[in-house]
Amino acid sequence: MGVSSISKIIRETCEIIWTQLHPIEMAPPITEQWVDIAAGYFEKSQFPNCVGAVDGKHIRLECPQNRSYDKESDCNIFKQSSYGKKLYSGHVNFPCEKTLPGDERGVPQRFVLVGDEVFALSKHLLRPFPGRKLNDERLEPDFAILITKASCVLHNFVRRRDGIHIEDTVNCMLGDVNEKKGVENSPLEAKNVREYFAKYLNKPEFSLS
Repeated sequence: MGVSSISKIIRETCEIIWTQLHPIEMAPPITEQWVDIAAGYFEKSQFPNCVGAVDGKHIRLECPQNRSYDKESDCNIFKQSSYGKKLYSGHVNFPCEKTLPGDERGVPQRFVLVGDEVFALSKHLLRPFPGRKLNDERLEPDFAILITKASCVLHNFVRRRDGIHIEDTVNCMLGDVNEKKGVENSPLEAKNVREYFAKYLNKPEFSLS
């Protein structure tokens, strides 16, 4: 069987896997589910109003000969994704603002994601205060993205079926990959949200576990 035939089979298989499993294994949470997710995060880490953590996943693929692809940072890749566009434009169905535990007389705060310094700060995504500089990483082509999406839903399917095996999370042999840090010219409202959470979590009674 030729390379082109194998490539066609892989592409069609990945498209079917994604189409069939995506609504089951990676369905967008409804508002009530965000509340439950935030409760779980708070129970484990004492970080309030947090509904998740975002990070880049580096999947190494061999570049075809005589081909080159653009380089892009995790921040811009995330911003250009369908979910990133919704997040930064304020169109994710997060719950209404809520006062933080033990701070009932304070200002109600938004539900947020947390990420490292490569992501841009927004009113719904908190990143660390500005720090060290990082370099660019690569953006893979559409075919690689399709394979990655199929792998993600298969990963969720297998974990739901067979459970989580901790050894699967510690056997990665990939080395470090440098990334470009996110820009810090964020809106004032986003900086105020981060500042409020920082002051809250720096109080001894509300420190993270």
